[in-house]
Amino acid sequence: MGDLLLVIIILIITYTTGSIIEKNHFKKIRQREIALVKKPVVTFGKKLTTNKKIKNVELVAGEAAISGDYFKTFVSSFRNFFGGRMVSFESLMDRARREAVLRMRESAKHADIIVNVRIESAMLNSSEDTSNNQLPQVSVIAYGTAITYER
Repeated sequence: MGDLLLVIIILIITYTTGSIIEKNHFKKIRQREIALVKKPVVTFGKKLTTNKKIKNVELVAGEAAISGDYFKTFVSSFRNFFGGRMVSFESLMDRARREAVLRMRESAKHADIIVNVRIESAMLNSSEDTSNNQLPQVSVIAYGTAITYER
């Protein structure tokens, strides 16, 4: 009975701390997105038509690696058994994707537009890897071509 109580207490602690960390990260992401709302514009398309003269072109990138917590891993083990959406990891992927795009945009604040943006993601390890009791981690990179026009 004592072991079960200990597991429940650990799950409550990891859920609480994980939720606080995640909410704070989402809050910071939203603040940074608002600050960058007009600069630079991001496009995922390849076509760009303008009569403006180009001053500078450069490759820009932003990376983010984010780890899950023990509660998400615990919940996902049930989801692996029964099947269905891995909702607990969707927020992990969303945070990593948005963070990578923000870092890319912040590295190109001088640019007017970032074109042909691509986003790549990879799981660094999965919740199914129980050999080392590792937490799931996702790595995301966003990259594109930053263009600055002459004034």
